[in-house]
Amino acid sequence: MSRKLTLTAAVAAILLATCASAAVRGPAAEGVPRYDHVFVIIEENKDYDQILDPVAAPNISGLAQQYGDATRFYAEVHPSEANYVALLGGDTFGIHDDDAYYCKAGSERPQCDGAKAAGYADHTVRAPHLGDQLIAAGLTWKGYYESLPKPGALDVVASDPRFDNGTRKTALYASKHSGFMNFADVQNDPKRAERIVGFDQLQRDLAAGTMPTFAVIVPNQCNDMHGLHGDGVPADCNGDNKAALIHRGDAFAGDLVRRIQASPVWAASGNVAIVLTFDEGAGKTREGCCGVTPDAASNFGGGHIPTLVITNHGPRGLSDTTPYSHYALLRTIEDSFGLTTHLGHAAETDHGVTPMVKLFAAGR
Repeated sequence: MSRKLTLTAAVAAILLATCASAAVRGPAAEGVPRYDHVFVIIEENKDYDQILDPVAAPNISGLAQQYGDATRFYAEVHPSEANYVALLGGDTFGIHDDDAYYCKAGSERPQCDGAKAAGYADHTVRAPHLGDQLIAAGLTWKGYYESLPKPGALDVVASDPRFDNGTRKTALYASKHSGFMNFADVQNDPKRAERIVGFDQLQRDLAAGTMPTFAVIVPNQCNDMHGLHGDGVPADCNGDNKAALIHRGDAFAGDLVRRIQASPVWAASGNVAIVLTFDEGAGKTREGCCGVTPDAASNFGGGHIPTLVITNHGPRGLSDTTPYSHYALLRTIEDSFGLTTHLGHAAETDHGVTPMVKLFAAGR
């Protein structure tokens, strides 16, 4: 066996042992009822006030009024990538750019533009994540990514042949919006193709009622309100056309929620939650809370963002003014599955990280 494989096996064993001790399932904790499924839909780069406007985003604002609205929810940093990682691992791990998941200090590989900078963080994270906790507890997870080239793909960016106009490869899929791909044990997972999948698999899993315990669901860069530029980009995907981009993303998000609600999983007796959140705010403002450390280049606050909690058996018409962050959401998800240890900043109750009890309450 090669030294590389021996090292990989050793790291995997350490992670599994860590998570086995950290993921013992207990009763639902801290007032959060037990949930059978939690699905997190992640949109891109918009402020709370931009989206909670019935004219701009009628679907999302309507869902906020009908179900649960976290009115003071904040991201961790700018730009995107580290927020996806923070939601799954409880930390940004020093990442504060959108470089590729394989980048490390000094790297000259493509998509590692900042790698020569002082203090550059390894973008492959060798620490446990929520998926590890779930597997150790006998539960399941998947990441569903629209326009993913193939199950388990390691592409940093990828186009969709059905979208490309023949003159430009449009980066509809971007691994910086994955989160899971930044973790070493996902990159090396022999079951990666079963867990990192496209929206075609999402549709099959919804129809069959075979959704995992936990899922991250990420539309492509035209449908998540990120937007693109260049040849072949539709007008309502143009990053400069904010109103049209929001309208397109809002319609897509509304349809995605309705498809989940039409599935057998939603109609079952157990508790199911759809969390619709964003990675960061629209500007470079540093609003933040709850585990954020303002002086840290990678954790200084990423803006005031929309976050809704839509449940099949939970509260209706609830507006929750408690300050939350992605760390608080991670803590809540851990609690909802009976995981008794919290990852990273999700454990920092002394810094205001609290579970989203009101929004997840009243379950069965």
